[in-house]
Amino acid sequence: MGYADPSAGRDLLGNRSLFFIFLCAFGLVTLLQQILYGRNYLKRGLQFSWQSGEELGNWSGTFNFTDDGAVKTGSDADGRYFDFYEGPFEFNSTKCLELRRDIMGVRVLSMVKESELFERWKSLQVCKWEMNTTEANAFKSALSRCCNAPAFLFTTQKNTPLGTKLKYEVDSSGLFHINSEIFRIFPKEMPYYRSQFKKCAVVGNGGILKNSRCGREIDNADFVFRCNLPPISEKYVVDVGLKTDIVTINPSIIMERFHKLEKWRRPFFEVLQTYENASVLLPAFYNTRNTDVSIRVKYVLDDFESQQAVYYFHPQYLINVSRFWLTHGVRAKRISSGLILVTTALELCEEVHLFGFWGFPMNPSGIFITHHYYDNVKPRPGFHAMPTEIFNFLHMHTKGILRVHTGTCCS
Repeated sequence: MGYADPSAGRDLLGNRSLFFIFLCAFGLVTLLQQILYGRNYLKRGLQFSWQSGEELGNWSGTFNFTDDGAVKTGSDADGRYFDFYEGPFEFNSTKCLELRRDIMGVRVLSMVKESELFERWKSLQVCKWEMNTTEANAFKSALSRCCNAPAFLFTTQKNTPLGTKLKYEVDSSGLFHINSEIFRIFPKEMPYYRSQFKKCAVVGNGGILKNSRCGREIDNADFVFRCNLPPISEKYVVDVGLKTDIVTINPSIIMERFHKLEKWRRPFFEVLQTYENASVLLPAFYNTRNTDVSIRVKYVLDDFESQQAVYYFHPQYLINVSRFWLTHGVRAKRISSGLILVTTALELCEEVHLFGFWGFPMNPSGIFITHHYYDNVKPRPGFHAMPTEIFNFLHMHTKGILRVHTGTCCS
């Protein structure tokens, strides 16, 4: 019976130990490199952590999303990490449910820094949006109970009979007597009904619209709402489109730009012709100061034989809408025209898409943007609560009630 040399076993064990130590050291160095590089990438982009059963890997870096959720990689070095990504993901996929929880987890805007909210919103863009019929119908039912746009959006001969003493929205102690002359300019009844339009676009005037190339998508909507006579000239058409079915006018615009229509009647009429046959909507009964100039708009269009209809918000409708949004945390001296139109659209349209709504000085990528797509004139401080309004819209998008567009549109 022979015996092996014991020294040979010791050499072999020693070699194995050295080899094992080498492998561990190599693995540790590699792990440290990945952690260090990963941190650097996380500072510049998004991180996606996948649950078991899905693709594994950490994606980070700088990339842009189109509005359909697809990734547009740049020519920078980081772009190569996303060449294999072919989103978007389905609305109810495991990943999208997780990303939507990240948005809904922010109960109030003050819970997180704006940059953190932006990151969560950017992450959600890899998911397809689709309407959640249950959530949308529940929200629309709440609006029907509180506000009822198909019956009370405008003052009509039906909801504001001759002889009515109409209460102003703000000057609640003031009353406006509906005489035969004013009664005559009201429509007989509301011209729109519940869920009349399949797809509506509500176009805000935010700087987020600049370079969006969303004009074609806006124009493809069945019905388009715009706020406060925004410019839709050739200079802006690629981003904002042309189609307009309703445009609101703040009476302060008429007072400041058109001198209360006492002299500048033709320039005002010519501006309105940009919107072709769009109906004009004014808050004539917001306060006593608005009434005369708002009614004068109707007379000017009649004098020029315009076919454009002129409507006036019913003050009680505006009061009810403000109360509704107060329960959703929108506390301001006055809610914005955009929020009023979004509220209206949710009752008149099956599917609502928002463009140009972003109440922050930076876009979701952290790049500073102008307040409007056409200028950088800001509203009076404290008058509106734009960030809170947008925050509500982001939640509604996440729930599938409406869709908020903040990226570039497919041209």
